[in-house]
Amino acid sequence: MSTQTQIQTQPNTAGFMDYAKFILPSLLGILLFLVPMQFDGEPTVLIAWFAGLLQNALGDAPLFAMILINLFAVLSVLGQLGAPPTLLRTELYRELFSAGMFWTLVRCVGAVFATMVYFQWGPELLWNENTGGLMLNNLVSLLLVIFLLAAIFLPLLLMFGLLEFVGALFTRLFRPLFKLPGRSAVDCMTSWVGDATIGVVLTNLQYENGHYTKREAAVIATTFSLVSVTFSIVVITYLNLAHMIGPFFLTLLVAGLTLAVIMPRIPPLSRIGDEYYEGAPTIDNEEIPPKGKSVWSYGLERALAQSQMVTGPGVILRQSVRNVLEMWVGIMPVVMAFGTLAILLAEYTPLFRYLGLPFQPILSLLQVPEAAAAAPAMVVGFADMFLPAVLGSGIENEMTRFIIACISVTQLIFMSEVGTVILRSKIPLNFLNLVAIFLLRTLISLPIVVGIAHLLF
Repeated sequence: MSTQTQIQTQPNTAGFMDYAKFILPSLLGILLFLVPMQFDGEPTVLIAWFAGLLQNALGDAPLFAMILINLFAVLSVLGQLGAPPTLLRTELYRELFSAGMFWTLVRCVGAVFATMVYFQWGPELLWNENTGGLMLNNLVSLLLVIFLLAAIFLPLLLMFGLLEFVGALFTRLFRPLFKLPGRSAVDCMTSWVGDATIGVVLTNLQYENGHYTKREAAVIATTFSLVSVTFSIVVITYLNLAHMIGPFFLTLLVAGLTLAVIMPRIPPLSRIGDEYYEGAPTIDNEEIPPKGKSVWSYGLERALAQSQMVTGPGVILRQSVRNVLEMWVGIMPVVMAFGTLAILLAEYTPLFRYLGLPFQPILSLLQVPEAAAAAPAMVVGFADMFLPAVLGSGIENEMTRFIIACISVTQLIFMSEVGTVILRSKIPLNFLNLVAIFLLRTLISLPIVVGIAHLLF
């Protein structure tokens, strides 16, 4: 029976258990991923809090991360040589570890870096707490537990009808404004109150399952996978601007909405086709209610139809295991390799200072104080979004620090995490696309942020 047929017949047959099957898992998913809470005085969401507990329970999370990254490198080399262990000769093994020569090499580099950092071998500049140590002990160890929990609990958002319900409610707003289906609102909220990486993973899963076209997935991943509210607070606090947090978030809202309207309408995003992922199931993605039917009732019909497709826990368990393996194997070693290299370039070479030179006259034209000191911060965020705050912390002018804080968050694309996750996903974006999107987001948001900063200061 097709999805459309189910939608038409579901309201006539739905009982209490049908509604419960949609509502209870969806509410639990919202509670875990989307509801901000206070723990120990810090704003976060339950899934991130659980990740912290699990990370502490592991005791030595960097050790587990290092072991896994090395294991993935060995299995990738064996897969590349066509000599996997007999017990692992499965389709899933081929999908995970027959990655091609380049990605196998990247996984090996990630394994070498992880080992050197954990045992503090080799030059200190590689493993100190500001470079490789930051990547393994903080970011990769967190990704280890975040991905595990996300793989277990994301089906609550994906499989029980929440996206179908939200899609029907928001499509009339999102289609004309952002050229996106309404369900992308959930991706946005997941990133904002949870984690941008989880937002990208959620988008990629929906793309692979036939809910987004190539263009829609690319737009959502680079426009709506927002830096989390928690990390935004860390940035503004690090720059000694905690008293400006209200204007800070207002500025992010204005700049973010402007970018969300403009970016889907210009290259490179506008040139991506609206085809669906090859091999994805054929799904009725029409979220606009038929004539004479309210968005609420239509969304409820679609949600009930989707929830009835979940036939048992085995379906969810198999998908969860596949999801966590794909995330661990495909992302952790790559983040370790690329993130460490990016931070080394930022910390120990003048590369980003030279790349920032073209922004110096632009900042001067916009009457930004200490323009020469602020210029490198406009580009160093491509390596890691926290680096602009590190560079900007020594700037005396408060308005300039405020501008750096806002720009570092609105840029979105940083290779130590989100950029690498996008490259390792099935979303059709390459490295040059990410560079172009990063620069466009910076150039478009800069006059908006500076204009608001002049009003505030």
